[in-house]
Amino acid sequence: MAGPSVLPYNRDMLWVPLLLVAFTAAGIGCARVCRASLATARPDGTPGGTDELTLREAAYLAGGPLRVTDLTLVSMHRTRRVLLARTGWATVVDATGDGDPIERAVLGAIGPVGQSPIPAVRPVVAAAEPVRRLADGLVERGLAVSEEGRRELAAGVRAVRTGFLLTLALGTVAALLVPAGERAPVLAGFALPLVGSGLCLLIGRTEVYPYTRWASPAGQRLLSGLSPADPLTALATRGPSVLEPELRAALKS
Repeated sequence: MAGPSVLPYNRDMLWVPLLLVAFTAAGIGCARVCRASLATARPDGTPGGTDELTLREAAYLAGGPLRVTDLTLVSMHRTRRVLLARTGWATVVDATGDGDPIERAVLGAIGPVGQSPIPAVRPVVAAAEPVRRLADGLVERGLAVSEEGRRELAAGVRAVRTGFLLTLALGTVAALLVPAGERAPVLAGFALPLVGSGLCLLIGRTEVYPYTRWASPAGQRLLSGLSPADPLTALATRGPSVLEPELRAALKS
């Protein structure tokens, strides 16, 4: 009496489930980063109103809260209200006068002693309420990407990176499961999710860096129209690299 038939175990086809896992991981990551990228391209605010940017608004769109802080510190240094030493210390020279809210935040971050390391001052000012209000105003005008949008875009990039690495690992394992002469279809199968996730990773990184996508497309258009002829405008749009060596050293200490 014949026993029950048993399907033959085909070890050479174990790579197919691995390929499905790779496609799933790559697809989820690519979908997430593409959705986040489209969301940042269509901010919640409504572009409109004035077509002009203040220097601090331009600084935020180009480099975020820390760029606003650097712009304010350098502006106060040049008006002799604060001294920025190349050793990395900020010293209050003139604390009198009304000053605007962000300048008052700088003075408050330096403290009552009147002197503080610049690396300790910068994050405090960047997180201050006046800078947050500046950011909220730009988001409402449709010129800046919201904090939630930047977080989602960064999370999408991480998901794509994970999918890329997982696909690479699964492809390596799958190639080792089949004889050397039969690896061509395996490599071809894993090439598609690998290339797709690699392209999405590249797209996502160009969206995140170098600005962490602070500016929406409308904000980027306004930034592109600014002339860097004025030193403070150049600092706002291009960062501390345009400063004289002493101030560069002070801000980078």
